[in-house]
Amino acid sequence: MAGVSLCEPTELYNLLNQCTKISRLAEPNYLCLLGKQIGIRNPLGKYMVPPSINLECVRHCVVYDGITDSVEAAFDIDYDVYEVDKDLKHAVEGSAARCARVMQRFTRFPVLVLRGGYERFTAIYHYLRTQKIFWMPRELEAFKPYPVEILPAKLYMGNYAQACDSQIQKDLKIKAHINVSEEAGTFFLNDSKQLLHIPVPDSPEAKIFPHFSDICHFIDNHIHKEAVLVFSTLGISRSSTVVMAYLIHSCRLYLKNAWTYVLKCKSNMRPNRGFVQQLSEWEERIYLTAITDISEPNY
Repeated sequence: MAGVSLCEPTELYNLLNQCTKISRLAEPNYLCLLGKQIGIRNPLGKYMVPPSINLECVRHCVVYDGITDSVEAAFDIDYDVYEVDKDLKHAVEGSAARCARVMQRFTRFPVLVLRGGYERFTAIYHYLRTQKIFWMPRELEAFKPYPVEILPAKLYMGNYAQACDSQIQKDLKIKAHINVSEEAGTFFLNDSKQLLHIPVPDSPEAKIFPHFSDICHFIDNHIHKEAVLVFSTLGISRSSTVVMAYLIHSCRLYLKNAWTYVLKCKSNMRPNRGFVQQLSEWEERIYLTAITDISEPNY
């Protein structure tokens, strides 16, 4: 069995906002989001998996109820479904923990239980609240992804189109931008101090290292009072490089840890080889030694 673990609201937010050319929500086996009412019980009192869902093929399965804060009721012991229900006597009837404990029997990946449930998630991300239960494929393809959240409510990473979307800026309360694309923008015309534009081509030969200090200082000067958006043309290479440089500098992460963290936030992030080398040099400057082995294929 794959197991059960808690999912922080920011993790679900980022899962919902993954995209390539279109939202990844349109992929049939990408995400299965189950409310507690979906965990059906048969007349014998046993939990059943909805027949329309092939959980074995689903990469991310998230279960939520109203206010769950613990998965203690879903500890990993290999009982049959009846014994599982009997053993979960401390879990609230119909809770996400009970449902997840059964769902894990059918998945290849851990089932995630949303910490704080629906109430906490929609309190934080009120702009994602919806009464819609079923989505058609075309609706999912048209779903508008938001920038991924690196530091909750403080630091976001996205693309140029998202930076130009005034509704996104309003919803996320973004008041400062770092633009590392070559495209100029008309952001914050009334206050140039809110925008740092460093035009860098997405090329292995491009020099981004000399700008790391200015970028980190800019973020540090704004992040404690307002949200900051870091973006490049596609939000894949240059923006992720800049975000990792900040995590190495200000959050005291090694490059390997910053890489893992950002990859979890945005699954298709990929700095080019030249930028990876410059991140390694940045790590060496901060820690006085190169710690991360950047040899391929890992980086």
